[in-house]
This record gives sequence, structure tokens and C-alpha cells, in this order.
Amino acid sequence: MKKILVVNVNWLGDVLFSTPFIRALRNKYPDAYISCMIVPRCKEVLEGNPYLDELIIYDDEGKHSSLFGKLQFISLLRAKKFDEVYLLHRSLTRTMLTALAKIPKRLGYVTKKRRLFLTHKIEPPETEMHRVEYFLHLAKEFGLPIDNLGYDFFIPPDEEKYIEKFLQESGIGEDAFIVLNPGANWLLKRWPTKYFGILGDLLTREMGVKVVISGAEKDLGLAQEIVGYMETKPIIAAGKTTLKQLGALFKRASLVVTNDTGPLHIALAVKAKVVALFGPTSSKITGPYGPGEYRVIQKDIGCIVPCYHLKCKDNRCMKEITPEEVLKEVEVLLSRE
Repeated sequence: MKKILVVNVNWLGDVLFSTPFIRALRNKYPDAYISCMIVPRCKEVLEGNPYLDELIIYDDEGKHSSLFGKLQFISLLRAKKFDEVYLLHRSLTRTMLTALAKIPKRLGYVTKKRRLFLTHKIEPPETEMHRVEYFLHLAKEFGLPIDNLGYDFFIPPDEEKYIEKFLQESGIGEDAFIVLNPGANWLLKRWPTKYFGILGDLLTREMGVKVVISGAEKDLGLAQEIVGYMETKPIIAAGKTTLKQLGALFKRASLVVTNDTGPLHIALAVKAKVVALFGPTSSKITGPYGPGEYRVIQKDIGCIVPCYHLKCKDNRCMKEITPEEVLKEVEVLLSRE
């Protein structure tokens, strides 16, 4: 049996972008044993994925951060006797790990530093492209068949039942609701909490829907700030869901309003309607992609995008998006049957 390893990337959204590649790999090798090397914080994205046989956790910030830890990981990979590895991550360290693990066929985009460690090299695309296309360009170069561009995110039935119970206990039941997802790993990507609060009231008063605020436990403060700006009372789900449960929540929602963050792509993966708010990052590179019903709002304020001016004080690119504009886009999407 052919044994294949995929070395995946480090961020939730990017891992979702890689799922069409993984599906293409399985289509090419239906009888192979396919494993995926993934960091702990992203493993839930790929759990339950039927196109993978195994997840191998590479804890680069924990037990595998030291030289001894890396040697242990090399031994683990070597014992599995992989025939080939597809390196979606451009890391020199990860490439060296697979070489030292004696995986004979190592395929990926070439960089100056890791050229010697790859056996099958592809030059990176010269033109700017979405991350999904970036991974699929690699797939096409290595002869993997592309079926569709949708993301894969699989939710166990128990997690859907958890959300149904949560909605019942929150007083929503079978009522329509819209999710506001205010978090983002980068502060400048966040739409102001005051605007989320204004939007929440507009949605409740003018559309008659209930509002749920989602997020991780670290986003609980954001949720409470939004509540402070609202006259109506939303339901707070921040800190109360795993990634799978969050996906189930999005799946049940009428629509999701979100910043540029990993959960945006979870919402798309479960076929939720989405209004995505973009500021300093490029929607052409990390925005919604593939099939689905979504709208992107991004203002041209004269700045170069993507912008990495981390000390920007006014965050005008996000502040220029008004709650009223977002409401209009929500109405457009919800008017479509």
C-alpha cells in the first residue's frame, strides 16, 4: 500500500484552504494510506475528514520544540515508512524533518533554502492568487485531479445535537437568528465592537431576527463589549463552542457576519450565507472562495492591500464600513431563496 504524508500549514483558515488539495490527493490515490502532519491548534479542522487515514500532531511550540523533541518526531516519521510527502508548508525545518525521516519522494514549492531537500520541485506562481488556488496549482503540477473548490469540514452528529440543545436553552429554539463573529487574530482586522452592537440592534428591530455572538473563550470580552452597545439582548455563544460546534451553529444560522478570520471559512464550509468584512487583508488572497452565497465588503481608502502597518492608529479601512451597509448586504443575501 502506498503511504503518503501531507505537511499542512499552521492557521485554521489556511488548513481549510488545503482541503480541496487533500481531496484531490485522495482522488488520485483512492487506495493509499494518507496521513496529515498538523499543529495542535488546527487538528480539529481535519478531524473526521474521510479523505485522511491519520492525523500526526506536530507540536512545534510544545514537545517538539526542542532538538530532542524534533529527533523523536523524526523517529516517528521514519517508523511509518512513508513513500512520499507533499509539503504545503514552505518551512525549511519541516522539509528537513521529512528528509531526515528518509521519506524518498519529497514534493513542494521550491525556495532557496530548501532546494536541496526537495526531490520534486515546483517554482512558486509568479502571479497573485487565492490560497486555495496556490495549493491547487501544486496539485495540478503533480497530476492530481481537481473535482471542485469547496472546503471540507465534517461535523459529528453529537456536536449538532449540542447546538440544538444550546439554542433551545437560549430561547431561540427554531427561530431565525444571525451570528455575529467579531474576533480575529489580528486587531486591525476587527470591525469596531460598537458597529457590531449597532448592527445587532438593526437586525433585531428591522428584520425581526435574533442575534448570537460567537467566538472563542478569548473573545468573551469582545462579546461583552458588543452587548454594552446594544439595546436588545443577544445570545452569547463565545467561549461555549468547540470548532465543530461552531460549525454546527453556523450551519443552523440564517447568516453569519464575520471579520477575516478562520471561522469565516468554517461558515462557508458548512454552506452558511456569509457577509465578510475586510480591511487590511486582501479578499483576493484569503477571502471567501468557491461555491456558496457570500458578500465581501472592503473599502478602497487609498492604502496598499494587504497592509502590514501594525502601528496604524485609526484603522480607517474597517471603520469606513458602516452598520447600515452591512444590513443592506444581509438583506440582499436573505432575500435569495
